[in-house]
Amino acid sequence: MAEIAPEVQAGSLPALLGEGALTLTLDTAGMRQPYQSHVPLQGETLAAVFEHYLEQSEQTPTRLWLAADHETAAGLFLQALPGASLRDADGWNRLQILADTVRADELLNLGAIKLIERLFPEEDVRVYDPRQVTYYCPYDPAKIYAMLRSVGQAECDAIIAEQGEIRVHDDICNHEYVLDAAAVAALFK
Repeated sequence: MAEIAPEVQAGSLPALLGEGALTLTLDTAGMRQPYQSHVPLQGETLAAVFEHYLEQSEQTPTRLWLAADHETAAGLFLQALPGASLRDADGWNRLQILADTVRADELLNLGAIKLIERLFPEEDVRVYDPRQVTYYCPYDPAKIYAMLRSVGQAECDAIIAEQGEIRVHDDICNHEYVLDAAAVAALFK
């Protein structure tokens, strides 16, 4: 493996990469074209850039801690769950403060369970058995109907008059939704 020059190791992310954008691509079998998302490179570290991306794309409070050596890369990903602040108003702040105590050597060497026990000893932590990651993106016309209702009948009728149908392609799930004039009329009954 080639040795990294000291000035690269010590440089901040903006100094190393300059102006630009983070582009994430989702490309699954069957997609007509890959889905891409772009956000500006904002932050002094790679973790901060990804936190900004997640804040912009998911609009969910997220923190990320990263560490790497010549053999291993590891991270701690912390994300607030929807409605969690209703059960524990200070929970998000408290967990961030606790997680901010993590050291690079702990990320690289402790393992997930030991790391969680070390960082959050007073919290009610549940660790679930690992599950295989599966792709689940069901056909969901109700979300399309709700979106069209929010656009309004006048706008939908104008699209029907101009194009003869309303065609919505869900790039992430690769589903096509097509509504004719009768289907649009039924949405607004």
